[in-house]
Amino acid sequence: MSGLWGDGGPYAAWVGFLRRWAALEPVDPGTLPAIVPEDFQGDTLARLTKHLTDALDARLNDWAERLLRAMAHSTDEFSVGRELAQARAGLNTVRALAGHPGLPPKVREELTGLVDRQIPELQAQLERNLDAEARRGADPRLLERRRRTLRENALTSVLAAPPPPLAPPSVPPSAGRRSPVSGPAAGGDAWAYDPAARPRRRIVPD
Repeated sequence: MSGLWGDGGPYAAWVGFLRRWAALEPVDPGTLPAIVPEDFQGDTLARLTKHLTDALDARLNDWAERLLRAMAHSTDEFSVGRELAQARAGLNTVRALAGHPGLPPKVREELTGLVDRQIPELQAQLERNLDAEARRGADPRLLERRRRTLRENALTSVLAAPPPPLAPPSVPPSAGRRSPVSGPAAGGDAWAYDPAARPRRRIVPD
């Protein structure tokens, strides 16, 4: 048996972190240990990936709700632009965790892709909300100013750069030691869990 169950090990550190991070508690991703796939049984790797996708999804939903509330209370386009700038910082926080250097490369790629594929849709939904307002009879001049603000402060601008880097994590002493493996890891890719296959929740309401 690996050191996974002794003091909790890297798996417990990550799961505990993700629960607190998803709940917006103050946590430091720089303290997370590296995940070495050889030190985990295959089903444990899939469970950890599920914890990651759930945490990312929770943060994105909370982020969207906060953005909509902030925009609804903004009194001018300058305030809206400021809220969008802060929202981009929030997206970068999510992207940074998805690309955490402590995760195996394939998982980083899958999670970063999962987050990045949602960002253009988030931008499009914000603009579709304006179309809905137009159908309800809102002043087209005000809507056009808002649409210009959305495009000048586009959320998609975060995609022009890779996820913000985090400090490389420490590798646990057991790194390089192959633990007994069972399940998917014995005959295939233990990280084959596809986060994109999860039911997608609508993040920004129309």
